Amino acid sequence: MLRVVFMGTPDFSVPTLMEIVGQGHEVVAVYSQPPRPAGRGMEERKTPVHQAADQLGLPVFTPTSLKSEEEQEKFRALDADVAVVVAYGLLLPKAILDAPHEGCLNLHGSLLPRWRGAAPIQRAIMAGDAETGVQVMRMDEGLDTGDICMSETIPITEQMTAEDLHDKMMVLGADLMVRALGALSRGLLTSRPQAEEGVTYAKKIDKAESRIDFSMSAKEVHNIIRGLSPFPGAWVMMTIRGKEQRVKLLRSELADGAGVPGTLLDDAMTIACGEGAVRLAKLQRAGKGAMNADEFLRGADLTIGDVIT
Repeated sequence: MLRVVFMGTPDFSVPTLMEIVGQGHEVVAVYSQPPRPAGRGMEERKTPVHQAADQLGLPVFTPTSLKSEEEQEKFRALDADVAVVVAYGLLLPKAILDAPHEGCLNLHGSLLPRWRGAAPIQRAIMAGDAETGVQVMRMDEGLDTGDICMSETIPITEQMTAEDLHDKMMVLGADLMVRALGALSRGLLTSRPQAEEGVTYAKKIDKAESRIDFSMSAKEVHNIIRGLSPFPGAWVMMTIRGKEQRVKLLRSELADGAGVPGTLLDDAMTIACGEGAVRLAKLQRAGKGAMNADEFLRGADLTIGDVIT
């Protein structure tokens, strides 16, 4: 069994931590982002990984940076065999990368070198990719440039949202990482350099990208809606009962139809695009819960021919 430092922050990281503990490895410390104000009361809230570590009785460290000599010495003193990094969110300096005896392994949510960077799940769907995957990578100082140890491919179906893909990846990724640790503990973990061709970058989602432009093709609109669902959520403005309201679009389907982009074509929430049409299947008005198209229309006064922007 291995002495492991686990480094992660969001829900995505939790199954991997649980699997590592379940396999009997010794997690000597957990690193996570510091607690931050959240919710209506803006009370400080521990990250999902921090909460899980507390439940497991594991020591947790939440530095704002790992650049200081003090933090690096604290990390070295843990005498870890390996660090496992899953969506941690802090840059790891070379001193940290070099500290564990077997280095640092990262779980990444794409098939590298495609979609290096911050938002690989969303970008793969928004680009209309037919497949993606999870990979265990040996970390180096570059941005997701390390050698690949193990991979699993995941098909991206036409209706899959970022949430659907996230949930599939975090389970499959946890299994992949513990298999990698098992191989590492037996001295059998091998790696290969990433391909030099096909590099793309999954830049962080900009809020400006989330407003839908119906002059795009229906396929592009559909991919953006599902790629940004549920967060931050693609959105449009609709006039509902005489008032302009922001509405999130959480699920859609490609549909038949044509017209001026943004025009409501029928009573099933089919909207004309620059090419083709999309049916808005799940929507959410500000301050209300998500609802399907039928429920949404019962609470709105939209009529066929209205233009949505």
